[in-house]
Order: sequence, then structure tokens, then C-alpha cells
Amino acid sequence: MRLIDHPSPNFDERSGRRPVNIVVLHYTGMPDAAVALQRLSDPESKVSAHYVIDEDGTVYRLVPEDKRAWHAGVSFWRGVRDVNARSIGIELVNPGHEFGYREFPAAQIDGLLELLGDIASRHEVMPGNYVGHSDIAPQRKDDPGELFPWHRLAAAGFGRWWAPDFKVSPHAPALHPGDRGGAVLELQVALDRIGYGIEGSGVYDQLTEAVVRAFQRHYRPALLDGVSDPETTSLIHHISEQVSMRRACTDKTA
Repeated sequence: MRLIDHPSPNFDERSGRRPVNIVVLHYTGMPDAAVALQRLSDPESKVSAHYVIDEDGTVYRLVPEDKRAWHAGVSFWRGVRDVNARSIGIELVNPGHEFGYREFPAAQIDGLLELLGDIASRHEVMPGNYVGHSDIAPQRKDDPGELFPWHRLAAAGFGRWWAPDFKVSPHAPALHPGDRGGAVLELQVALDRIGYGIEGSGVYDQLTEAVVRAFQRHYRPALLDGVSDPETTSLIHHISEQVSMRRACTDKTA
């Protein structure tokens, strides 16, 4: 891994003694790496990340891991509201949807996987805690976006993905914004179990639509419409069941 120190002043102390156990992935959403590094190191911008990975796989270290970088903003994941305090933020150089969103080069993902392995040697991060900015802030953000290869990370042990035997349930309902009832409530409970910031109201409101779209962007990027069609509904419950099974195994070995 080619690692270059590029210090940013934009950080503060992590609060409390709770461990770092979340990794948040972003795209820079800027024309190139130079512009991104300049902004993430500008005291007036008040934004930063722990690492930036260029398209050729070069890793820039901006903020020490024991410090709180300013990358997540208003966000939520698995009960954590100050995600910055519990996470490591990684920015992937990519123009993003505003400047010409494109696929992430293989060399960049190779660099990311090497960095994640390095981070995992120091911090215990569960598979479900490798997330995108859109997962933790679904009403505000859409990065790293639908072209990000989450399946490749999961195959390397850094995330969740479908089990090989996944099938769309013939009983899975299609749920739409404005719908109400028990099936909506079950969907919200499953999304909450995965980690999304949503409460079970039984109403398919704007937040539910945004969370479903964030889930689709992560797990089913072919169609990002915020509608929980039978495939999306089945996938949400499938991933939720993976979380439940892991918790049950953890409880047995505790």
C-alpha cells in the first residue's frame, strides 16, 4: 500500500471511551484528487476524513485514527448518533454525480481493500458496520453511489451481501410510498435491525422511502426508486435475518 501523509487540521478528540467500530465510505464528489485534498485540509471548510484513496490506489492519511475526523455530518447507524466519534471515514476520489460519476477503478478498490485489512488489525468492525454515507444519512447523501462494488468488499470480509441461496419470496409484497399497515411495519423493523435510522410507524413516509432507496443503492443498485418491490422487500428481510443470526451466534458464544 502506497501511503502518503497529508495532514488536515480538521479534527478533534473522540468523546468517551467507546470503541471505533464503524467504517464509512464516501466519494469525494470533486473534479480530481488535488481539489479534494485541498478542501479536506482547508481549515475553513470544516470537513475532513481519515483517509483519501486516489484512483491509482494511492492512500493519503489526513487524520490519525485516534482522532475524530469530520466526515459524517448529521447521521445515524445502529443507535449511534455521533457517527464521527465511532467511525473511520474514507474518501474515494470520484467526481460523483455532480461532476461525472464513473466506476471505481480496480486499483482504487485494491487499495481500499488493503487499507481495510490494515484498519481491521486495529479495530473490530462487524460486517454490517461497513457502510456508505448514503446509509447513515439517507435523506441527505447518495455516496459512494450505485456504482460502488459493495459485493467485492463483502467477498473480502468487509460487509454483508446476499447469500448464494437467496431467492425472491413469492409472498413478498410490493410496498409504495403512502402505504400503511403491518407489512410496512415489518419492513421498517427489518431496516432498523440492519442499522438504518428508522422507527416502526407502519406508514411508508418520506423517511421510509429515503431509507429504502439507500438500501437499494447498497444492495440492489439496478433500480433506485424508493419503492420496496418484491425483490427489495425480500432482500431487506434477507439481510435483516443475517444480522439476527449473527447476534444469536454472538449470544451463544458470550
